[in-house]
Amino acid sequence: MPTGNFRFARPRRPGYDAIMQIALFQPDIAGNVGTTLRTAACFGVPAHIVEPCGFPFSDAALKRAGMDYAERANVRRHADWAAFEQWRAEAGGRLVLLTTAGAAPLPGFAFAAGDILLLGAESSGVPPHVHDAAAARVLIPMRPGFRSLNVAVAAGIALAEALRQTKGFAA
Repeated sequence: MPTGNFRFARPRRPGYDAIMQIALFQPDIAGNVGTTLRTAACFGVPAHIVEPCGFPFSDAALKRAGMDYAERANVRRHADWAAFEQWRAEAGGRLVLLTTAGAAPLPGFAFAAGDILLLGAESSGVPPHVHDAAAARVLIPMRPGFRSLNVAVAAGIALAEALRQTKGFAA
């Protein structure tokens, strides 16, 4: 697995001390990954990529997607869902799934420090076993007649709300 310029998250202790984290489950579109990683870098939030991706995941792919902050992103790649779940079991953190099938509307959901915000693949979301692993399923409310937001936009909206609630924005 190539590492390129990415800095992998290596916690000093089993529990990760980041106020918030973001994870992408088997993303399909390099541009959305690039945008999400840029958002994570700007807010100082570690990011996780649960592979396989629907594109070759490399420095070159992300640079083409406009990810000029790659060297400043704190990214950890997981070979598959099982590897991500093993890491999460060691690190701790509540898994909060952003989904159109969510039960809790974003404006009323209470985020906590250490939450891991998970977003699914653009084409298919996440499978049932991933839904089942989530402690919470959160929905971003939209006007009637609209299916979903772009995954990178949804990541930014949810992350901003989570950081606002947990006072995690950089000063």
